[in-house]
Amino acid sequence: MGRRIGFVGIILENRESVEAVNRVLSEHAEIILARVGLPRQDKDISVITLVVETTTDELGALSGRLGKIAGVSVKSALAKERG
Repeated sequence: MGRRIGFVGIILENRESVEAVNRVLSEHAEIILARVGLPRQDKDISVITLVVETTTDELGALSGRLGKIAGVSVKSALAKERG
C-alpha cells in the first residue's frame, strides 16, 4: 500500500495533555505536511488539524497513540486509493 494524503483532527479538552500530544506528533513528524492549531483558552479547549501523507498502518499508529491520551479525541481519514 502506498502513501496517501489525509487529515487528522485532534481535540484537546485537557491542557495537561498538551506535552504528551506534542511528543507523539514529534515522533511522527516525517508524515506531517501541515499543522494548524486553534487554542480556545476561554473555553479551555484546543483543536489541532494535521495534513498527512502516510500509509494506513502509520495513520493507525499515530491515531491510536493520540487516542490513548487522557482528554484527547481523534478522527482521521485518508484519500481513496487511485487505481
